[in-house]
Amino acid sequence: MNDIERLLRSAAQVVENEPGDMPFGFETRVVALWRAGGNGNGTLRGLSAMVRRVALVASAVIVVAGAGVYLQADRNRDLSEPSSNEFAIADSVIQDEVSQ
Repeated sequence: MNDIERLLRSAAQVVENEPGDMPFGFETRVVALWRAGGNGNGTLRGLSAMVRRVALVASAVIVVAGAGVYLQADRNRDLSEPSSNEFAIADSVIQDEVSQ
């Protein structure tokens, strides 16, 4: 029992670190590893670069598709006007001939 009592007394004398305390030099090591790209940070950088590229390509596709929709809508608007629609012109001529 002597060993257990000695261990309990020494455990009672230990001063616990506060939850916010970090070991000496920990911040410096973390920053150095981050700058060196070690411990998987390279994959995170690669992933973020890939996400940026995907977003850029998606934006380009949206712009091109939007331009295509605008051009098609503009063409449809031109065809809906009676003066530019060949079928409407021919129909009006036929109606004029039939009514005479």
